[in-house]
Amino acid sequence: MATLKRFDSMGEKTGWTYIEVPAGLAQQLHPSDKKSFRVKGKLDHHNFSGVNLIPMGGGDYILAVNATMRKAIKKQKGAKVDVQMEKDTAELKPPAELMESLKDEPKALERFNSIAKSHQHYFTNWINSAKTIPTKAKRIAATINALERGWDFGQMLRAQKKDKID
Repeated sequence: MATLKRFDSMGEKTGWTYIEVPAGLAQQLHPSDKKSFRVKGKLDHHNFSGVNLIPMGGGDYILAVNATMRKAIKKQKGAKVDVQMEKDTAELKPPAELMESLKDEPKALERFNSIAKSHQHYFTNWINSAKTIPTKAKRIAATINALERGWDFGQMLRAQKKDKID
C-alpha cells in the first residue's frame, strides 16, 4: 500500500503525482543499479507496463502516476493505492510509423540513433500515448522536427508550449 503524493515545486517534476518506492524494494527489483529502470504491475486493479522508476537520491525512487493511471484508479493526491510491481524486461521499440518516417529524414534518424535508449523512450512513450491517429501523426512530425533541430524531448515540449515548432 502506498500514498499518492504530488510535487508542489520540484523543477521539471513540478505537478507530478507519484508514489515513493523505498531503496530496499527498488534493490529487490533491480539490484546494484541506481539508474532509472522500467517496471510493470498493478495500481489497485489497473495494469501498467513500461513505466520508469526514477531515482531520487539516497537509493529511493519514485513511480510517476500519470493522468491515465489516475483516471483508471479514480484516485488523486493523498489517496492510498495498492501497488504490485516487478521489473519490466520487455524491449520498448519505437513506433513503426516513426521509424518509417525517419527513413526519409537521415539527419533526424542519425540524431535519434545517437541519443540514449532512455531518451528514445521519452519520444516513444509520448507518441504511443496518443489516443487518435491525427494526434499520433502530429507527435511523429513534432519528434522529427525536434530531432532535425538537435533538440531533446524536454526542449521539444518547451518549444511546443511557446508555439515555436512549425
